[in-house]
Amino acid sequence: MQQIADHLGVSKFVVSKALSGKGGVNEMTKERVIQAASQLGYFNQKNGYVKNIRPSAGAAAIPPGKQSVLVLMPNIRSQNKESLYWGKVLEGISDELEEQNLGMIIVSEPRNDVMMNIINPEGILGMIGVGQIATNLLLEVHRIGLPMVLVDHEDNLIPADSIFANNVDGTYRMVNHLIGLGHKDLYFLGNLNFSRSFRDRWLGFRSALEENGLDVQRHDDPMLFLESVETGGFNQGLKDWLNARRQSKSLELPTALVCANDSIALHTIHVLNELGLRVPEDVTVTGFDNIDDAARFDPAITTVSVPKEQLGRRAVTKLLDRLSDANRAVEKWLISVELLYRNSATKPREEHVST
Repeated sequence: MQQIADHLGVSKFVVSKALSGKGGVNEMTKERVIQAASQLGYFNQKNGYVKNIRPSAGAAAIPPGKQSVLVLMPNIRSQNKESLYWGKVLEGISDELEEQNLGMIIVSEPRNDVMMNIINPEGILGMIGVGQIATNLLLEVHRIGLPMVLVDHEDNLIPADSIFANNVDGTYRMVNHLIGLGHKDLYFLGNLNFSRSFRDRWLGFRSALEENGLDVQRHDDPMLFLESVETGGFNQGLKDWLNARRQSKSLELPTALVCANDSIALHTIHVLNELGLRVPEDVTVTGFDNIDDAARFDPAITTVSVPKEQLGRRAVTKLLDRLSDANRAVEKWLISVELLYRNSATKPREEHVST
């Protein structure tokens, strides 16, 4: 703490209050302390500010009788039980906990000043975080010493075990499939700031194009920063972008649009249809996640299937592993994904096929 204080030019007392969650420190100073603590490796140290650490005693770390796991799934970005994606992850968590004879407490709209007052840490084995979770909430869990596993999320400040689908590999394989069909003008649609998964899918997309000697869209391309990707609020921006390319003498429509998830793919096809463009005859469109609507849509979406229930189940397994050995290094598990070849992808239109 003295190192942090010296680094920021504040007192050790201020650092202590900021890291302990006590009042008397303004939010800007608190954020500066947390950022500096992360940069200096404070949260990776065993003497970091935590308490009530569960002992490392193998199976004995779980007391006898039915216990509960806190499942934190903030109701943001469509992260809720009704979601075609997140709902399946939650089902996997629930099923695995039930098989382990463990209970589950779901907190969907947490506030710092409420969550820790209503949760008794002594009755909670650990926490599974589902989707995007604010750093300040994870810090509260970290302070009281609850083991945690994050599903589809990582935090730069708080070290924690995490479970992801293999997003890089999935998009890499999808793009290689499209290149094999003859596509050379491909664009990625998503928002790189939306989630770690979206950024990883972009990396897979870019890697496949670079390895095949094809041009990659600029990193500041507006299609990489679509607005409101969870609601389809980007429709007008996408329509304007497509129209500009149709009217340009130097640019052409891409032959394939590789979308960061199925929801974006569904909205994209609606926009293409409004412009009189056919999928896949004029433009190939692919998705990611394999939500139920992707299979029912016409045309059915070529996508990458994420084993959503397994993500949830493996999060429980990882949490139990952590309970049995609190001192092992933090781990990131990747779950394999599968390409699903459906009707929204085909060979590029004739004028793009070289003779």
